[in-house]
Amino acid sequence: MRPIAFAPLAFLLIAPALHAQNATTSPLKWGPAPAVFPKGAQMAVVSGDPGKTGLFTIELSMPGGYRIPPHFHPTDEHVVIKQGAFLVGMGDKLDQKQTMTMAVGDTGTIKAQAHHFGIARGTTIVAVTAEGPFAMTYVHPQDDPQQGKPAGY
Repeated sequence: MRPIAFAPLAFLLIAPALHAQNATTSPLKWGPAPAVFPKGAQMAVVSGDPGKTGLFTIELSMPGGYRIPPHFHPTDEHVVIKQGAFLVGMGDKLDQKQTMTMAVGDTGTIKAQAHHFGIARGTTIVAVTAEGPFAMTYVHPQDDPQQGKPAGY
């Protein structure tokens, strides 16, 4: 397992319908990722409630080629790669040439307010742990899938 100095994303405004699951006693409940993400990802809550104050963990499943444009969060995020590979880059422009590859078992933390982006190589699942309530701001408003829609879930 290679430790990574920073990690991607964390990209998730949590849908209220997704409730915390006890991973040791029940399977994860997967559903479409909240509208703050580009279409195509699936998400499951592992523990906690991303919509409330306190620690939470979610898993995000992304198809190959899935891209999360440059964005940032108000809290630190810790990421673990569970399946596939995730190309992670820092900055205000999504540029695959400026990424590093995180593979299964790799972990990393990205600091609050750090601008970052991600690209899934093959079907990729990442676990993200952070302090709620979750929030995500796109660096470029036109990248926000919710642009022109009412705020909220």
